[in-house]
Amino acid sequence: MLIGREAERRAIERLVAGARVGTSGVLLITGEPGIGKTALVDEAAALAAGLRVLRARGTEAEQEIPFGGLLQLLRPALGELDRIPPPQRNALTAALALTTPPEGPPGGTGVRSTEQVVGGEGVGPDGRAVGEGVAAQGRVVGEQVVGGEGVGPGEAVVPGAGEWVGRRAPADRFAVGAASLSLICRYAESVPVAIFVDDAQWLDRASSEALLFTARRLVADPIVLVIAARSGTSHPLGEADLPQLALGGVALDAARELVSDRALPVDLVTQVHQMVGGNPLALLELTSDPDQLRRLPPVLPGPVPQLLADAFAARADRLSRPARTALLVAAVGDGDLGVVARACTDLQIDIAALAEAEQAALVTIVDGVVEFRHPLARSAIYASAAPAERRTVHRAVASAVLDADRRAWHLSEAVLGTDDEVAAALEQAAGHAVERGAHAVAATALERAARLTERPQDQAGRLVAAGEAAWLAGMPDRADDLLVAALERQPPLPVMIRAEELRADIAGKCGSPASARDLLLAAAARSVDPQVSIGLLSDVVNACFHLGDARTALRAAQDIEDLLTRVDEPGIRTLGLLSCGIARVMAGRGGTEQIREATVLAPLAELDGDRRWQVWSVLAPLFLRDSATGRVLIQRAMRDRRSRVALGQLPTFLFYLARDEATTDRWADAASSYDEAIRLARETGQTTELAISLAGQAWLAAHRGQAEDCQTLTAEAIDICTDRQIHIGMAWSLFALGDLELGRGNPAAAVPQYERLLEMLAATGMLDPDLSPAPELVEAYLRQGRSEDAQVVGRSFARAAAEKALPWSLARAARVNGLLGGEEREFEAALGWHAQTLDLFETSRTRLVYGSWLRRVRRRIDARIQLRVAVSAFDQLGARTWADLAAAELKATGETARRREASTADELTPQERQVALLLADGQSIRAAAAGLFLSPKTVEYHLRKVYMKLGIHSRGELAKILEEAVNSE
Repeated sequence: MLIGREAERRAIERLVAGARVGTSGVLLITGEPGIGKTALVDEAAALAAGLRVLRARGTEAEQEIPFGGLLQLLRPALGELDRIPPPQRNALTAALALTTPPEGPPGGTGVRSTEQVVGGEGVGPDGRAVGEGVAAQGRVVGEQVVGGEGVGPGEAVVPGAGEWVGRRAPADRFAVGAASLSLICRYAESVPVAIFVDDAQWLDRASSEALLFTARRLVADPIVLVIAARSGTSHPLGEADLPQLALGGVALDAARELVSDRALPVDLVTQVHQMVGGNPLALLELTSDPDQLRRLPPVLPGPVPQLLADAFAARADRLSRPARTALLVAAVGDGDLGVVARACTDLQIDIAALAEAEQAALVTIVDGVVEFRHPLARSAIYASAAPAERRTVHRAVASAVLDADRRAWHLSEAVLGTDDEVAAALEQAAGHAVERGAHAVAATALERAARLTERPQDQAGRLVAAGEAAWLAGMPDRADDLLVAALERQPPLPVMIRAEELRADIAGKCGSPASARDLLLAAAARSVDPQVSIGLLSDVVNACFHLGDARTALRAAQDIEDLLTRVDEPGIRTLGLLSCGIARVMAGRGGTEQIREATVLAPLAELDGDRRWQVWSVLAPLFLRDSATGRVLIQRAMRDRRSRVALGQLPTFLFYLARDEATTDRWADAASSYDEAIRLARETGQTTELAISLAGQAWLAAHRGQAEDCQTLTAEAIDICTDRQIHIGMAWSLFALGDLELGRGNPAAAVPQYERLLEMLAATGMLDPDLSPAPELVEAYLRQGRSEDAQVVGRSFARAAAEKALPWSLARAARVNGLLGGEEREFEAALGWHAQTLDLFETSRTRLVYGSWLRRVRRRIDARIQLRVAVSAFDQLGARTWADLAAAELKATGETARRREASTADELTPQERQVALLLADGQSIRAAAAGLFLSPKTVEYHLRKVYMKLGIHSRGELAKILEEAVNSE
């Protein structure tokens, strides 16, 4: 029984019991070194008797081994690998360096790896060290992707011309996470699974992120996950929002029981307990040495972990010199006895010297592994050695290891100054890491390679590659620092442009669109290649859209038009024309004809086949408000991303899909899309996508009369947009707040929001009438009796709408004219334009004001026709406040509205609706799980809740209810 941890034991016992009956549980145990985390994990493992167990432990020395922790964890489950979706299987196969999907019975190990274990080191099937024979030919980068997609955080993409990877395309870190989730859930299908991870702060980052991806998605699977990590350290698991148990010191009674076999005076145990804060390891270590106890001061000179480290170092100092050196070899070689023995031979030391360290209780030797008494002991041994001694031992270990990549790491620690040969070996190791999706490892290897490189220009190339790898690993701040360091070395022009382009991509997704714009303009000014320049300037237009800077976008469009005279390639010309058209639309200067010309030059369906252009291919129909075409292209792009588990790019497409759905009658679907976009944007660290998706969801909440939700969403969106200068997100947020108040019948509160928005749009030159709240402001002014103000705003809007000449804006302009002039033909014209769009809400808004006007001119019968349809449509959409306004107008004609009851489908949560839509569309449970990055059990869990809420029992009934929810009038 674990002493002094009864409450913690009960908490873990409940989690394990939940797993036995099919409920997932996750717990992150944190605490200082020696506090008892490992003991608690061991106790948890004992409580999980009868469950399948997956276990891993991080070590300091293996932090740079790609997916080392994940392979250690998943090895018993690899027999299930051929039962998970092929894209996930391929990603995991690459990440874990497996040759083919393993064979063997379900639940068996059945794994065939590129590594054959020889003395604990990786050796390829041909007898050479893994990684030999693959030459580094340049730098690790992703392809240039224009139109706001770029290299997403954690999104590995196919390299561009003249750039390098190893023998395989880079694996995507999210695909590996999804594969890990699928594999573990498969492993748990027949017997519940318990997962234990100790010293998680030392897992390689790629393994930590795969584990975090899994932990966040465990809901209804018979799986318990217990993770232990040192507090005060920076690592993905520690920074996540997982349930935590902060482990403190044991109580005094437990401390006395812990050292009861040492016959110590009660007051001395009390003194030591107080000094070390109940730290169990410190209690045991300090009370094991009477001399040390007598030397203890009344107050500790430093923190407990340092005291422990000093105690371990002092114990090592009492060993013979050969034993101390052998101990240092074990610390450097991560305890592999074969490596330690070979390195000791190289240093002319007898491996038997380790027996002395074993007798001193610093290490144990079991099954060919030298294990330290505690990780602090290993750290203390390494830290107390002289730098020259450490370099000598690293060189000996480098000679002893058989894996080329590990050899490169040790050689890099043995070098003083620069060494181009070692730098090249590290660069090659980085290439292998990229192939496996371990981009954080690659970034560290390349940064270290740059430090060892002689020529500054070569340093710059490796730093740019390190920066890109860090960006792919989801570390934008570190990536930007590396790219800045590269630029300080005055690299060649192509490298300089690439560095600026990457910095812009990072700024555009995680920082400020203004910074992205400026970096891209600088890169475009330096570029001498017209095609590259068009790509960079197109990205400028995209940054300006989020920034709300139409004037700079127009200047970029003019430069693009000049460059297009020198370019014949259809794809580049299409990109250029689309960018120019979008810039002009933003500025209210036409532009729709250029967008149409671009789609004729390269049909969108063909453009959509190339992932580099997919964002632009969906933007064209969205800017033309061609909802049907846009939705098909967006859904195709999303299916592609879901199948590849490309989470880094999904928030963008989900946002576009939600914007499209929100301009039709599919508001519930739009809410689900926004919800997923928000969740994934948070998970991938994309603040720009997060801000605009929050604003979009707020717009829906406003129109549904959900005041609290709208205000909460806009508050967060506005905070981000203000801090990052994301003016388009600010515009949508202000629109939402104004519409919320207008729908509640409170024009006095709506007007300031609309006026602020109009001022902002004018200041930034964003004169696209589709962004303007002028029709809403006119209506609010008229409700306040401010007819002159309404006339000024309405006339200006009508001119802008006429210039754009698309049905959506023309319909709104005609509605404004009807309100201002009181002419029936304007309202009828508005309905005619609305008939050419799918926007049910805007059409119903027109019917509401038209019906109100008809009632005021005493045409009650005609008014009722418009108002009945408006009430029904608003109810169908869930726009309750607007339905109430329409119903009140209808009642004023002498008729009481037949109000539509809320559909039971409207009661579904966004995630339940996503599950319902996929399953109603005919997808299997497993296919839906793969597409939503959930486990099949979690999908089944959501489906059961859907069935309960809807009172149904079959997929056929589900499909019928969802179809009725969309089509009902």
